[in-house]
Amino acid sequence: MIRAAGTAAWLGGLLVMLTASPAAAALMLCNRTSYIMDVAIGLEKQPTISTRGWFHMEPGQCRKVLDETPDAGLVYVHARTPAIYGSAPLPQGGDAELCVRAQDFAIANARDCPLSQQMRFAAARPSDDGDGPTVNLAEEADYDNAQARLAGIQRLLLMAGYDASPIDGVEGSKTQAALAKFLKDQKLAADAASGATFFDTLLAAARNPQGHGFSWCNDTRYTVMAALGVVEMGAIVTRGWYRVPAGQCLRPELTGDPHRLYSYGEAVDDDNRTIKRGEKPLSWGGTVTLCTRDGKFELADHKDCAGRGLNSAGFAVIDISGAPAMTVHFKEP
Repeated sequence: MIRAAGTAAWLGGLLVMLTASPAAAALMLCNRTSYIMDVAIGLEKQPTISTRGWFHMEPGQCRKVLDETPDAGLVYVHARTPAIYGSAPLPQGGDAELCVRAQDFAIANARDCPLSQQMRFAAARPSDDGDGPTVNLAEEADYDNAQARLAGIQRLLLMAGYDASPIDGVEGSKTQAALAKFLKDQKLAADAASGATFFDTLLAAARNPQGHGFSWCNDTRYTVMAALGVVEMGAIVTRGWYRVPAGQCLRPELTGDPHRLYSYGEAVDDDNRTIKRGEKPLSWGGTVTLCTRDGKFELADHKDCAGRGLNSAGFAVIDISGAPAMTVHFKEP
């Protein structure tokens, strides 16, 4: 449970910093992460907890989610991000399993639904900081609102094939050059980056496999879970899983200018179970054995995967040196 400013809980890789003050009437949400997200809240009024969502939040955005101060001392929060960012950030910690719906919803009794409709929420106890009841969703980088917006732009520019690294919320020369080129390529005005629809434009570009960068395209009828390896500081770092829906493309985030990548993907069913052809999984890879694990992962040590309780997979080597764009297609045999 989160009781005051400066304490935190993890929601699938997103550090959720929650602070609140009962001094004002309205409950505010602020997204201080570099990710676009949809947020659901839970409100306790004994003996029940109600939930409502989804509140669409761009990086650096604050919005009112409740007109009055919550009656109880706790606010519950769950956040999700678009699949283009990689594997869905399913909550890894929290204080309550509460009901949600796929579309916008308001549920009076959020404990009364099947397990398949429940998600884990983190709880915050209001503290009086003088600014009104506020829930801040933050990353470890601890951005303010302006830094979070810029970091969110940097992240999507990288995914769209424009080198705005590092993702740090600082407007350095590389970020300025990448943003200027993106605006020129999109035939947008110089002030478009501050516009209300700019993140929609960035998302569309990041989902488009044309242009610079590396992409996966799923030409099968199944969902494919993909993993990527990149050489960093002399070691291969694998990251996954990236969900690539049937008939769609996804551009994983890359920093710097790598010349070689390692790619692996496997088809899964609606319950995320690996689809097999005979005894072998339906997969796309190669001969370089690297470590993975069942959940979301980032691994740099690939010795004795099984001995360390990890899985392993054969990754394909993708040479992208000299190629402005590279797309790996997952096709059924």
